[in-house]
Amino acid sequence: MDLKSLPEKAQKVEKETRQFFKSIRKNRLRELDDTMQALHEEVFEEIDCLECGNCCRSLGPRLTDRDIEKIATTLRLKPQEVVSRYLRIDEDNDYVFQEMPCPFLCSDNYCSIYINRPKACREYPHTDRKKFFQIASLTVRNAATCPAVFEILERLKKEF
Repeated sequence: MDLKSLPEKAQKVEKETRQFFKSIRKNRLRELDDTMQALHEEVFEEIDCLECGNCCRSLGPRLTDRDIEKIATTLRLKPQEVVSRYLRIDEDNDYVFQEMPCPFLCSDNYCSIYINRPKACREYPHTDRKKFFQIASLTVRNAATCPAVFEILERLKKEF
């Protein structure tokens, strides 16, 4: 999928996708979780994140104290050094990277701290989590960044 056209494609179907989630009845939420899990696995068999890396170039994760400690251990720095070199506090009073793309994203889209990457990075794009309905709005927004999320949502609308 062309990453440049992805935000426009996602915006075109955003209203339809939001309406779709509003229409899901509470008694079908378990079915939604199961379907999302299956679609997540199916789509990620077809899409290789290393060919994209768009999330690492454009989305700044919130970093917890634990994330900072793990990064510090990996880089053999003190946590405060990680904060001063790579992080800033955002408008929500959370630690985020000073700049994007992620400072740990390599030219081949590998992550230089992959083993100890932040929790938000490990869990992204969240399409395989339980109680998926709770993050449906976030997922609709993520469709503008992640081609896999876009594809999962399009398939989900066809299946339901």
